[in-house]
Amino acid sequence: MKWVMYLIFAGLACGTWVLYEKSDKEVKAAHADVLAQQELGDPEDKVAKLEQYAHDLEGKRVGVGILLAFLGFGVIGIFFVFQVLPMFAQRITHSVYDSAEMVERDVMHDARSLLAQGDYEGAIEAFKAAAAADPMNRLPWVEIAKVYKDNLGDPDSAIATIRHALENQAWEVNDAAYFLFRLAELYDEVRGDRASAMAIMQQVVDQFPGTRHSANAGYKLHEWITQESEGGLNAEEAEYLARMKKNTVQVEQVSRKNELPQSNDEASERS
Repeated sequence: MKWVMYLIFAGLACGTWVLYEKSDKEVKAAHADVLAQQELGDPEDKVAKLEQYAHDLEGKRVGVGILLAFLGFGVIGIFFVFQVLPMFAQRITHSVYDSAEMVERDVMHDARSLLAQGDYEGAIEAFKAAAAADPMNRLPWVEIAKVYKDNLGDPDSAIATIRHALENQAWEVNDAAYFLFRLAELYDEVRGDRASAMAIMQQVVDQFPGTRHSANAGYKLHEWITQESEGGLNAEEAEYLARMKKNTVQVEQVSRKNELPQSNDEASERS
């Protein structure tokens, strides 16, 4: 159907071109007659009629020229819209959506799909693959810890996951602080080991001084100290806070790749 349209417009353009050439010849012939009559000294009324006729032919030629231009641009426009433009659109589409170099695949997609299907072990492996593909992305490790804690009921593995992430990658400050806060939360809320949680919060204060992370950790420690004064801590936690107040506690400082403070359970297991 497109080619029929092309042929129709091309035929009209060719016919108009022939008509334009004919009009141009008629105009030139009319002007030649006017000059000839003027040289022969014919009456002015006859010369005036010939000039008017030549003028009319010029108007006809202009009209045919406009029609020719319209048809010519019409053919070009139709060809561009139906042929050139779709070709460029197709190439752009392929380059954006089909090229592995330009499209960054969501490396978390497979893991999320497995998680939605209830395949928690498979999701963990997929999240680990996502972490390997994007080492500076903390989300895969956070998701793995969440799966262990919420879906598999294994908080120890959740803690081990956060420890592994912290010890095996040099993280940005925000990411490292996030992991430490998450680790303290797991110790305090899941294991009930507030002494280890307080040690980690103190580590945040010491490791990131002058940051909002240090301020938040200090606020959390103050909250726990307040609980101590109200009798909300057990003997072990109260003893730890007493040592910290006297500034004699030596909190194990952990850089981004060093070992984190051990919980009491882990220490007893090793001993």
